[in-house]
Formats: sequence, C-alpha cells, structure tokens
Amino acid sequence: MARGVRLLADGLYLGESPRWHEGRLWVADWVAERLFTLEEGGEKQMVAEIASLPFSIDWLPDGRLLVVNARHNRLQVRGADGGFATLADLSTLSPHGCNEIVVAPGGDIYINNVNFDFPGGEFQPGFIALVQGSTVRRVAEGLAFPNGMAITPDGRTLICAESFSRRLTAFDIAPDGSLGQARLWAQFEDGGPDGICLDEEGAVWTSLGPRAVRVEEGGRILERIELDRFCFATMLGGADGRTLFMVAADWTGVVARRDEPPTGRIYAARVEAPHAGYP
Repeated sequence: MARGVRLLADGLYLGESPRWHEGRLWVADWVAERLFTLEEGGEKQMVAEIASLPFSIDWLPDGRLLVVNARHNRLQVRGADGGFATLADLSTLSPHGCNEIVVAPGGDIYINNVNFDFPGGEFQPGFIALVQGSTVRRVAEGLAFPNGMAITPDGRTLICAESFSRRLTAFDIAPDGSLGQARLWAQFEDGGPDGICLDEEGAVWTSLGPRAVRVEEGGRILERIELDRFCFATMLGGADGRTLFMVAADWTGVVARRDEPPTGRIYAARVEAPHAGYP
C-alpha cells in the first residue's frame, strides 16, 4: 500500500460510482444493492436499497438524486419521500441495462452502456446516450466497454473511460447536447481505466488495476497510488476538494456473492490539485 493512504471504510462487496455531494461521500455497493454515505472520517450509513447490479448515481441541478437502474433498464429519480420513480425508460436503447452516468451543468444527462452481458457474454461495442426530458437518444457509438465519465468545468467536453481499449476518449459537447467525433485523450499500456474524476489542473484521476493514477491529456502519468486490491473508481472531495477517495475490492473476473466475505474497501489520500468539473 502506498504511503499516505488510509483505510476509510471496509465491509463492502463491490463499491462503485463514488460521488462527493453536500459534505458526504456517496458509494454504491453493487453486490449488496445498497447506497451508502460516509462523512470524511466517519462510519458508513445506508441511504437506500436499490435492487440492481449495476447501479450508478448523480444529481440533477435542482438537487434530486438520479439512479441508473440496470436491472429494470430505467433512469430513476428519488422523491421527497425517499422512493424512486421512473424519469426515463432506457429499454429503447438496448436490452442490456445501462451503467455509468454524469449530469452536465445545464441538466443534460449522459449515460452509457457496455451493450453486452458482462461477465461472460460475447463482446459488442457500447455507446453513450443523452437524456433530455422525455427524449432518450444515442449520441456516441463504437465504444469498447464504456465506463466512468466526467465533464470539464466549462461543460464543453465529456471524457469517457473505455476499459477494453485501455484509453480515455474525449468528445466535444455541442450546444444541443450532441457529442462530436471521438478523439483519443489518453492511452494506457497496462490495464483498462474505470471510474474517473477531474481536478483543477485538467488532469484525470482514474482507477487502473490495483492502483489509482493521475494522467494528463496526451497520456503522461503524473502520479500513481498503489493499493492492495483492484481499484474500481476514484472521486475527489472532502472539505477542500483535495481528498482522493478510491473504492477497491478483490477481483478475479467474477462478481462477488453476498454469501462470501466482503473484500470491498474505501481508501483515502490527500492530493495537491482539488476537484473540478462534473461529477
């Protein structure tokens, strides 16, 4: 384990989709099918049970929580009573459930889909879709396992991790929310990127096997943080935006089961450049 990394929480099965929101870290445990929050140094608290593997979260500009429910192929919104209602039917996009989500500053919602059964299914290219009100449409195609996404602070560029092609891919965002031609943002020699976030200097933090790496556009790796197990996603947060949260678990290529001991952990480390962009 790298120096300066501290264990924030354990007892998870498969943590994903970490988000810093309103002074707390939010983490989806896909296998437990529960959404948790943590104070920067406190115990985890369950917020909701969400019967889906996977599920990912983000917030609308008005503060409402969104959940991508892959099992029901729906985009859901949390109401004041804590219940979830359907905001958009995603089944028209693909029979396979969608995965990651990021909300642009103006409220446009981007979701992606690996577009095949994972693990074990036959690969086919995935896509990114745009949700605007009741309209759902694909806006980028041909992605090799699209994973974590982030939008730059100016709202003009979307960056997507392509795990199977070991790259970060960028798209210009048009005024109508459409995405322009895909371009290479960074290529990795070893390991495919997963969950990502941006910092104030324009670099991306991403999970890359049993480590988190900070990479600049063009692919030069600026920092590495070695962990003792597979890192699934990263998120910058904390009171000053300079705490890097890393969700990790043992990974053998097979999704863990609830009757097995949980190996999921959340680690934290202090970094120099604070969070920027979306999420």
